[in-house]
Amino acid sequence: MTAAVIHSYHMALRDLRAFVRQPFYLVATLVQPVIWLLLFGKLFAPLMETTHTTDSYIGFLTPGVVAMTALFASGWSGMVFVVEMEQGTLNRLLVTPVRRGALITGRVIHQALSVTLQSLIILAIALATGARFRGGPLIMLVFLACVALITVAFASLSNALGLLTRSQESVISIAQFLVLPLAFLSATFVPRRVMPGWMDAVAGGNPVNWLVEIGRETLYDGVDWGFVLARAAGLLVVALVCAWLSTLAFRAYQKQV
Repeated sequence: MTAAVIHSYHMALRDLRAFVRQPFYLVATLVQPVIWLLLFGKLFAPLMETTHTTDSYIGFLTPGVVAMTALFASGWSGMVFVVEMEQGTLNRLLVTPVRRGALITGRVIHQALSVTLQSLIILAIALATGARFRGGPLIMLVFLACVALITVAFASLSNALGLLTRSQESVISIAQFLVLPLAFLSATFVPRRVMPGWMDAVAGGNPVNWLVEIGRETLYDGVDWGFVLARAAGLLVVALVCAWLSTLAFRAYQKQV
């Protein structure tokens, strides 16, 4: 167990060093969420606030933007495995003493840390533009932990797709096919009470919506902890299932090389 933890740490550190060497990548990945937050927030704020849906649409929108950022960032994770397979790097790693699980775990840890950093930047931008998070530091920490969970889930799923398809085009296509419907079939842009009945029903079982609803609890003084913990538990189960699928995919890959 100790060796697996140490190896996972070093594999995560390897990816984080590559991430630090490309600061432009961080800036580029923040362009889209900033557009959503500032342009969508300003565009729809008059409509949402005059209908008494929310006092601050920027604050209301922020958890959804964080969730969408986590989805888009983690959805591309499997492409790294495809590139490493094409370059032969993954096969070379398989003949080293590195624990096999660490090859997956390290990448997922790196993905979770980088998305958490992006989430903190988005939250800081939201604060600077008028959002107020009155729930306190504890619910904010829980929200960030849940952001990490959904990142682990979708990064693991993307990794599994990369290992099974061995195609960048397939990973991109499937990721986009999953990400956009999951984002729009949630309360990212509007409250569930104003959604059509069928969309509300789908949102109830959508992990992305669970994360958004946890994030909305950061906006209010009274946090419903039963509500939050139930959805956090659901995200944990989804993350564990996706991690298991990623492990199965990695074993399948090992049998073929």
